[in-house]
Amino acid sequence: MGVGFGKQMEGITMNIDYNSGVANNVQGDALILIISESEVENGGFSEGWDDRIRLLGKAGLFKGKLNQTYVLPAENSSGCPVVILVGRGDQLLTTEDLRQMGAQTARAALRLKALKLIFEVPDKLQELTVEKDVTSIAYALTEGLMLGSYRRATYKQVQSFYTGPTAVVFTIKEKLEGTAGRGWTQGIQKGLAFGEATNLARSLTNMPGNLLTPSDLAVAAIEVAERYGFPSEVLDEREIEKKGMGGLLAVGKGSVNPPRMIVIRYQGTGNWDNVVGLVGKGVTFDTGGISLKRAPGMEELISDMGGAAAVLGVMEALGRLRPRMNVVMVIPSAENMPSANAFKPGDVITSMSGRTIEVLNTDAEGRIVLGDALTYAREWGAKRIIDVATLTGAVLSTLGDIATGAVTNDEAFLERFLAASSYSGEKVWQLPAYPEFREMLKSEVADIRNTAGRYGGATTGGLFVGEFAEGLPWIHLDIAGTAYVSKERGVNPKGATGVMVRSIIQWLLSESEI
Repeated sequence: MGVGFGKQMEGITMNIDYNSGVANNVQGDALILIISESEVENGGFSEGWDDRIRLLGKAGLFKGKLNQTYVLPAENSSGCPVVILVGRGDQLLTTEDLRQMGAQTARAALRLKALKLIFEVPDKLQELTVEKDVTSIAYALTEGLMLGSYRRATYKQVQSFYTGPTAVVFTIKEKLEGTAGRGWTQGIQKGLAFGEATNLARSLTNMPGNLLTPSDLAVAAIEVAERYGFPSEVLDEREIEKKGMGGLLAVGKGSVNPPRMIVIRYQGTGNWDNVVGLVGKGVTFDTGGISLKRAPGMEELISDMGGAAAVLGVMEALGRLRPRMNVVMVIPSAENMPSANAFKPGDVITSMSGRTIEVLNTDAEGRIVLGDALTYAREWGAKRIIDVATLTGAVLSTLGDIATGAVTNDEAFLERFLAASSYSGEKVWQLPAYPEFREMLKSEVADIRNTAGRYGGATTGGLFVGEFAEGLPWIHLDIAGTAYVSKERGVNPKGATGVMVRSIIQWLLSESEI
């Protein structure tokens, strides 16, 4: 595999656990205290801290507002040299609030280069939340800590020894037994699985194109499959041609790095039925091909395999959580490069489904490779399909880098997915899919053309992909705006976000057999 993959995986694992019925002086590098606005103004947190916290409030340094953080030295009796104060406001906290709180805490710890964090859980935190559910509290805080601790790997000659916090201990004054103890354990396990899966997707998406070619992406996928004992296969360019995958072959033939079709299967029930297909666009670098993109910003096209990274992250989480359901993951991977051998505007391609595709723009390549992948997912038994892709610049014009665009042929399917994405804190917005948009994809010389022009581009791009679902319930997620962002926001760092990993896992868990 390309040099650097192992480096990208460093610093992802974190040991998170809880202690209940313990004193407050557990040893660590930083103590985390959650403070409300009213406690800053009026006291009531604890005798040892009230005066200092009130002074910070009067000085305007810390008001206890939701997710505000402040670091100050601690007394020796605390067991930690510094304290990270985290504001919770005065309102009831949602799961998303707790997730954001965990992320901001982790970022404060990163600035301190802290390794072990002692997170003091407020008395009766359950009563301070909307859901009032112990498992949700543990899950959201754990996931937030994982997401906020992510650091993008660098390739500098001199590397920092510090890779982020390695351990977090939640300390709970009351002794937890029975349901409460199981809730904390289950919530932490879920948060770790979601967080590590998202960070895996981030790390893959952030990798430079010269270090992550289609064959490298295949190796990364095989590593995940072998780690959890999942069956997998990788088709090379000869097997791709033999299978009749003319779309993937056409897009990849302009590069010296040949295309790959990657499959991983997860079987969580006794029979291989009711299979969910997860398809992720795996274009490891996109120049636009013969329809060459503009140079400014092209370096960010290392993220054009963000959909592949997302579905691979989901498989990582499935290996940890083991829900009772069946999933086939399919990644069509290629580099879209201009060369003497590259496909061209005006070409007519025959896809694996037998559909012919008129190529009007080689920069609309993602939908072409996804067409073959959806057909292959159906061949593996998929009955419902979700595809994830950095598909169109048009979705940026509509939703910016704030929300993922969705197109579907099954409203009930999407409604259930939107409920999962809301719980996961990831914004998804449904795009209209009127019949008139499909009409725009008609070709005079082939079954379908790969672009309908600039108007309605996010919808028509999605509908092109949906043609290859052959009527199966299908959701298309366009993450072109949300997979890679220019600045830190919420739980997302600058660069790759790992978007849709958590929403898809949450939906899979909600659909699994109990």
